[in-house]
Amino acid sequence: MDRREFMKRAGGALAGMGAAAYVPSRVLGAAPSNRITLGVIGMGNQGFNDTRGFLQLDDVQVVAVCDVNRDFTGYRDRQQRRGREPGRELVDKHYASKQSSGTYQGTAAYADFREMLEREDIDAVLIVTPDHWHGVMTVMAADAGKHIYCEKPLSLTVADGRAMVEAVRRNGVVMQTGSHERSNGRARFVCELARNGYLGEVKRVRTDVGTMNAYLEKSAPKGAWQPSPLPAGFDYDGWLGPAPWEPYHRDRCFYSFRFILEYSGGQTTNYGAHSNDLAQWGLGMDDSGPVVVEDRGGQFPRDGLFDAPSHIHFGAWYANGVELVCKTSRRRGVGVRFEGTEGSAYWGYGMFGAQPRSLLNVKLRSSDVHLYRSGNHYRNFIDCIKTGREVAAPAEVGHRSATVCHLGNIAMQLQRRLEWDPVAERFVGDEQANRLLARPKRAPWRV
Repeated sequence: MDRREFMKRAGGALAGMGAAAYVPSRVLGAAPSNRITLGVIGMGNQGFNDTRGFLQLDDVQVVAVCDVNRDFTGYRDRQQRRGREPGRELVDKHYASKQSSGTYQGTAAYADFREMLEREDIDAVLIVTPDHWHGVMTVMAADAGKHIYCEKPLSLTVADGRAMVEAVRRNGVVMQTGSHERSNGRARFVCELARNGYLGEVKRVRTDVGTMNAYLEKSAPKGAWQPSPLPAGFDYDGWLGPAPWEPYHRDRCFYSFRFILEYSGGQTTNYGAHSNDLAQWGLGMDDSGPVVVEDRGGQFPRDGLFDAPSHIHFGAWYANGVELVCKTSRRRGVGVRFEGTEGSAYWGYGMFGAQPRSLLNVKLRSSDVHLYRSGNHYRNFIDCIKTGREVAAPAEVGHRSATVCHLGNIAMQLQRRLEWDPVAERFVGDEQANRLLARPKRAPWRV
């Protein structure tokens, strides 16, 4: 097919898609200042938050949303309405407010993400699904030539994370991990104090992770729980995807998937993907990780539906002798504290400071390490698609930070000390632990 025939067919196809569709810049060979078309996979709690963030960018056009849930009230709490139809409404309402007519109906809604990936007019996808879907969707999106913003934690397993990194590299697409604290100026400054010796020699890093949501902890199904009736318009088999088949319960899906190990790593990976990510950043370990990890009293529910750690406590050591201590904190959800021979610096939800306080007045020298600066994580992703520059939290970074969390969960599950080879990404002399680095996937899904 020559260019003239292609453009003729493309124009006819796009005309049938509604006002939102247009030929993307890569087809027209247009200037890189053109808008980036975006499809969103996962219209739940965080999916709405991220979509709102991208809708604020004038050079981004959200053209499609996708979710296996059509429309459900009671997602995170009893009032929260989420799903692909509410997602479509969110986007249409935003664009309608910018038109003189006050109406807009150009957003497509899909139940199957594969149909979205087939669209040639979509430049990038936002993946905001439960963690067990991240690996499959990222690899398929990369193979389809889409740029990818994937929420943290990047992966469900170490093996999935490595496959995601390789797929992004193989296809030459841009990928941003949703580790948005890397776009926080105060978090970056604390890491720069650690990287540049202003704390002396860093001896220990303490990372905080929040507790399970209190209302879920009280209402979680205990003992011999009973399956629930399926809600109308919810493709449960599609939600499970690569995970093993299990009887449906409303607390297995939607927001509380976070507390079931088949789909997530609990708060270890949820909050830890931020806290331990900053530890890695401040220690200069973005392409590596610890060499030893050990359980220090992690606790798991004894029965019921939820089986992710209810109390997190593990330690890890890097080859340079720095110790990392990751622990559940009831005071805050995310936090990191670097402790050195000449001072300490900390950042987290609701906290920012240093001892001595004079460290907060430090002005970096031109010879110091200046860490990546990004004021808006969404903006950074779009800009890097256009310029080809590396993003603030690329695939390798997201993978390595998630790996620290996975290692902690494995050590707590096995209740012992483990040696880790960050180059080979294998445990040393422990095949039982190595078997936990990957999970079998239900056919036909794979990475």
